[in-house]
Amino acid sequence: MPTKVAIVGATGYAGGELARLALRHPEITLVAAIARSRQGEPLRAVQPHLHSAPESLVVGSDVGDAEVVFTALPAGEAAKQAQGWIDEGRAVVDIGSDFRLRDAALYERWYGYAHPAPALLAEAVYGLTELARERLRGARLVANPGCYPTASLLALAPALAAKLVTEDIVVDAKSGVSGAGHTVDDAYLYGTIDESVRPYGVPKHRHTPEIAQEAARIGGFVPRLTFTPHLVPMTRGLIATCYAPLRAGVTARDVADAYARQYAEEPFVRVTASFPATKATLGSNWCLVHAVVDEPSARLVAFAVLDNLVKGAAGSALQNFNAMRGYPETMGLEALPLWP
Repeated sequence: MPTKVAIVGATGYAGGELARLALRHPEITLVAAIARSRQGEPLRAVQPHLHSAPESLVVGSDVGDAEVVFTALPAGEAAKQAQGWIDEGRAVVDIGSDFRLRDAALYERWYGYAHPAPALLAEAVYGLTELARERLRGARLVANPGCYPTASLLALAPALAAKLVTEDIVVDAKSGVSGAGHTVDDAYLYGTIDESVRPYGVPKHRHTPEIAQEAARIGGFVPRLTFTPHLVPMTRGLIATCYAPLRAGVTARDVADAYARQYAEEPFVRVTASFPATKATLGSNWCLVHAVVDEPSARLVAFAVLDNLVKGAAGSALQNFNAMRGYPETMGLEALPLWP
């Protein structure tokens, strides 16, 4: 029997994208779409691209008999409810930020609130699927990675795991405006963002400790991380350009071999022969990675591109769901990118 699923936060961009993917998944029955607004309206009226959603699927406030609950909520909200769902025997996949950091004190420093359920942080599996498959099987609580950390970590992971680089890491990243969700603010108005690029959140962007935490786990050292995100005038797409000094004696061949080994069997990560474009991932769960060596400066420069709403959010969550439930990881995620 298909798994019964609820989406909490179904009216947002990430929730809507997850619903789009879930409705096509052969082992999912979407039984509940939860949101604070638009309750009582059919989901397909609230999310105008979900033409195949049954008219009986209306936005409500109850997860019903869902076996797995996906949450796409503002920071701090999922953590208030997760323990109750888990106690009821449900699994939770949080697309938000509530369970990504293992140290509860970091939430006070980076998010400005005391974590509502610190006891759950030790149980949560950080769901960068490519690096967490064994821990995901049968997990009750999965913390879906952020979009910037997904790209940054996939760009850096082979070099970190192979001990090719040192601690001084710089991540320069750029994302489309859909990453901000349904934010109504002057910064996201067409007249403000069109033909303009701007940095933000430096040096206190909330994804900084997440990238540092997982880079440390992969590389075995605490990185000295500088993370600079930028907003660019496009709807979807994200690129992370990552810089790290190479250890003495590391060659371009060492780097190429490490990336080829790491991603040879991955269903959604491809090492490209040339610089990847964000549009080559549009609407898909693909992440394209490319790494070069700047020999005069003895520095690795690694790139990753992805669709911030799919591999950076909903697609990654569904890939984690597949790993949790023992389904093929590609199930429901087979669609190729749109081009042009």
